[in-house]
Amino acid sequence: MRLWLKDSERRPDPPPPKTDDRFPLAVGSVAWVVAFGCALFIPGLADAVSNVHLVITCLIGVALGIIGLGYLLYKRRPR
Repeated sequence: MRLWLKDSERRPDPPPPKTDDRFPLAVGSVAWVVAFGCALFIPGLADAVSNVHLVITCLIGVALGIIGLGYLLYKRRPR
């Protein structure tokens, strides 16, 4: 087995697969919204974890998901 091949011996790189990343990003954003609701409305959760940090983390997760969806929709629009 050789670690290096000459350029003439290499096979061409395969094309990148076509994927639709909107669905997993939307599911992740919904999961952060559910976690945010749990952080606000489950009374025992505030005792176990610092509730402020948990709420801020959930809000950042939702915000990043919305930014990601916006970016993906911007990339997919016709030019």
